[in-house]
Amino acid sequence: MAGRITKSEDQLRPDPRYGDKVVSKFVNCIMLGGRKTAAEGCLYGAFDMIDGRLQKERPEGLPADAIGVFHQALENVKPNVEVRSKRVGGANYQVPVPVTQRRRQSLAFRWIIQAARSEKGRPMAQRLAKELWDAARNEGKAVSVREQTHRMAEANRAFAHFAR
Repeated sequence: MAGRITKSEDQLRPDPRYGDKVVSKFVNCIMLGGRKTAAEGCLYGAFDMIDGRLQKERPEGLPADAIGVFHQALENVKPNVEVRSKRVGGANYQVPVPVTQRRRQSLAFRWIIQAARSEKGRPMAQRLAKELWDAARNEGKAVSVREQTHRMAEANRAFAHFAR
């Protein structure tokens, strides 16, 4: 039942600090074991670190506040195309397909959180702040995952005619 409508978008409340639904959804993706307060504390701690870094250094091309850095990081990580496996005539092909807006956002969330969790030895807020900062500057693990996805789609462009 692809494309079904759910009430989850209507039920999602904006986060308490910024009033932003995207931040609220990101908190829900960070959350483990129903510990929403811990997830919010982690993300807001990362935003505080980003704000502190923005006060110290004024990098070119980055927004002036942490929420702007967060949104720019998401835009830089969102993929435009991905490859899907398709079986045609007994052979499997990696077919490049465009990504819907909703899936683009969920993939960006997933890649940023995985990149932050893959580093060990520091608190999650610090790791998340570093990954968001790097992603906003088009660097970091999450951006490299997006670039790898785009390269794979470009390499398999010959099979695009197999897309539905």
